[in-house]
This record gives sequence, C-alpha cells and structure tokens, in this order.
Amino acid sequence: MGSASLSILTPSKPTPVSSTEEDPPNPSTALLSFNTDSSTPPHKPTTTILFISLLVITCIALSASIAFAFLFFSSSSSSSSSPLSLQIESTARPLTKLDRPVVLLISSDGFRFGYQFKTPTPNIGRLIANGTEAETGLIPVFPTLTFPNHYSIVTGLYPAYHGIINNYFADPITGETFTMQSHEPKWWLGEPLWETVANHGLKASTYFWPGSEVKKGSWNCPLNYCRYYNSSVPFEERVDTVLHYFDLPSSEIPVFMTLYFEDPDHQGHQVGPDDPEITEAVARIDRMIGRLIQGLEKRGVFEDVTIIMVGDHGMVGTCDKKLIFLEDLAPWIEIPESWVQSYSPLLSIRPPAGFSHSDVVAKMMEGLRSGKVDSGKNLRVFLKEELPDRLHYVASDRISPIIGLVEEGFKVEQKKSKRKECGGAHGYDNAFFSMRTIFIGHGPQFARGHKVPSFENVQIYNLVTSILDIQGAPNNGTVSFPKSVLLSSP
Repeated sequence: MGSASLSILTPSKPTPVSSTEEDPPNPSTALLSFNTDSSTPPHKPTTTILFISLLVITCIALSASIAFAFLFFSSSSSSSSSPLSLQIESTARPLTKLDRPVVLLISSDGFRFGYQFKTPTPNIGRLIANGTEAETGLIPVFPTLTFPNHYSIVTGLYPAYHGIINNYFADPITGETFTMQSHEPKWWLGEPLWETVANHGLKASTYFWPGSEVKKGSWNCPLNYCRYYNSSVPFEERVDTVLHYFDLPSSEIPVFMTLYFEDPDHQGHQVGPDDPEITEAVARIDRMIGRLIQGLEKRGVFEDVTIIMVGDHGMVGTCDKKLIFLEDLAPWIEIPESWVQSYSPLLSIRPPAGFSHSDVVAKMMEGLRSGKVDSGKNLRVFLKEELPDRLHYVASDRISPIIGLVEEGFKVEQKKSKRKECGGAHGYDNAFFSMRTIFIGHGPQFARGHKVPSFENVQIYNLVTSILDIQGAPNNGTVSFPKSVLLSSP
C-alpha cells in the first residue's frame, strides 16, 4: 500500500494565503463643524445676538450629545447583544461553569461562503456577531471534496499526507479500492483530533465525521461517545445527543466533540447553489444552531463552550453544456476507461506500465488546445509533480501520475450521451471563490465581533489543541496561527 511518510511533517509551513480583500474602514466619528467662510457679510447687531444665542444653544446640545454618547457606550459595553459591544477583548474570558475548555466542532457539509446571506440566519448571525469569523470564508484543501477536507480539518494535514486523496481511489500497489465505507486504519494516516485527545487521557465524542469510526491508536470509537454514520438520523436527535453530554458529571463531559450535518451539500448536488431548496436547507441548519444554543443556555454553559462552525467546501452550478468528453481526444490519444481513476471535477489518470506519462500529457494537451475538442480549453492536464505547489497534491503514490484540473463549473465524462443534468458540484481548484466555505469561532478564547483573513482549514487542528491546551501531532499547519486568531490567556 502506498503511504506518505509522516516523518517529514515538522509542522511544515503551507504556502501563505494572501488575502487581497481588506477589512472595510471603520466609520469615522462624525464631527460637527461651523461654516466660517470669510465671504459671509458683516452681521447687524440683532443678527449678532441671534448668532450668539444659536451658538450657545448649539454648544449645550453638543455637550448633551457627548454626555449621552458616553453613557450609551459605557452601558452597552456590558451587553453582548448590542452591536456597539463588539469590541475585541485582549484576554480570554474565564470559565464559569465548566472545569476545563470544551470544543464543539460543527460541520455543515457544502455550506458555501455567502449562503448565510440567502435567508435570515439569526442563530448563525449570533455566533458571528459575538465571535470570530473568517471574513471572506475558509479555504478548503485540494481536492475540494468531502472526505479529504473533513480529514484535513481534524488532522491538520494535506490529503497527500493523511492519505485520503479523494472520496474514492485505488491503491496502486495492492489494487484495493478505498470508498467512503472503508474503515480500515491502513487508509487513514495522521492523527485526528479525537485520537490526540484520547492520547492525553481525555474524553472525545464524535457524532458523524469522516474517519471517526476508524479504530486506530488510542481511539477505539467508544460506545456512547462515537456514532457510526447514519444519514437517516434526524438533525434534531444529533443536536440533542450532543447536549446530553453536558448533563454528565463534569469529569465525564468530552472535551472535544464533533457534530455533522449533510445539508446543504445534499441539496446543492441536486439543484445547484442558487435554488430555493438551498435557501431552505440553510434556514434548517440555522434552526439547528438555534436549538443547540438554546440547549447550552438552558444548561448554563453556552458562554463556556467553544463552538467552531465550519463547512468542508463550497458549491458551483453545472450543466450539460459544460462537458468535456475524453472520447473527443481519440485523434490524438485514446484514454480508456480503465485508465481513469476519477473524472470530475478532479480528472485522475493512471496509465498502465509501458506508457510514458509525459507523452500522455503532451498528446492530451495537444488535443485540448486544438480547438477541435468541445470545451477543451477548460481542461488542463499535468504530471502531478508539475501541479502548482499551492495545491500540495504530489507527495503520495496514491495520487495518480496524471491530474487534470477542470475549469469552474465544467465536468469531464468518457462518452457523449443524451443524459441531461443541471445541478451542482465541488472538488475544483481551491483557488475558486465558489469553493470557499465558512469559519466561525465562538467562545471564551475568541474575540467578539472579530474578523480574520481567509485561511486554509489545515490550521484548525492547531487551533483546537491550543484551546484545549494539549500537545498536538506534527502537521502542515503553522504553529503561530492560533496566536493570530485566539485571545491570550487571562
């Protein structure tokens, strides 16, 4: 079985992500000014008296306004519900009910950044207003697929290092196939957060998360603390189960929990990102967040619990007119189905022995650039070692030697057909803004009303271990990242 060596992970620094968007300037304080234009003609005495009277009245009014503003800002600073209280603290807030920090990591699958504006989301909005948000979204790892990204979030590793390089793939040595039902430890490299927590003698719980059912290291998916995936379980039941953990004795409460929702990814694939079904799915997720907040408040622990809400990727619309067919390349080179590991949005090709990989790429690109292949300009084919470094998609023999990057919204298929499809997809280059998702942090160590630049999800592992004050495993995140996002200890 091909596997990436973890010995090189020292925590290495990923390619820096620069944000071209700047925080909007803070509204400047309004200043009252008088017009002292020298061209104003001299006043008569009565006019002068009137002017002086108005000046006195204006000064009194201005003084009263300043006094009122002072009292208003002073009183509102103690209220977390008022926008005027959104000031960045300098230190973490002390716990009042829990004995130690607890992190609840929530994933809303396929929650594209911007979905929160499709419909009123008062509960998600509350977390944002009183917490810290990635202002222009969370950047997924490449490929922007569900399993690679969920496992990157909890390991801090790029897919080439944690081994889950796609939702489906074949081991080039054994020929075995990985699917989303594969729970054998040999596939899942790295150390996920629940294992890290268990290594420190602490309790973790997982309510659905790719990889959480895998028994490896000190994590054995304990009964009552680990749920095997079942999409039919109502969202309400999932939330209520997590809430019941806070009814346990303090020493029994897991310090790290996961909670997973399939929506709005489920709807996005069927109807694309702009359908009313997405709006309703987002509203439903917001109701679940409201149910969670209400339950935590009832137990008096809402302000103590650290909630980190993320998605794994975004979504973009697709349609039949945006198709690229491999059979159209036949005049230059035939690509048999047996060579193709995956088609879209990540084209993955592994030719059999005896074929030059560079020759295959050259002939494919000749055809795609010829202008004779429908939509050919929307597919670029690379030897994997020639992919852009920012994708971090080379250091595993599980990755096919030939990788095709498909333009946003396009799909690759083997043969032309009359099948009609208009829906949504993800998996594209993570540089596309449509692939971004959300990051919201709310809790004692997150400043209220704070915005941070976009960052890659491999940083979340170190963020969680810093909050829990435990030593993490080597990973691709930067050691300094938590300091740039979290408040200092009180």
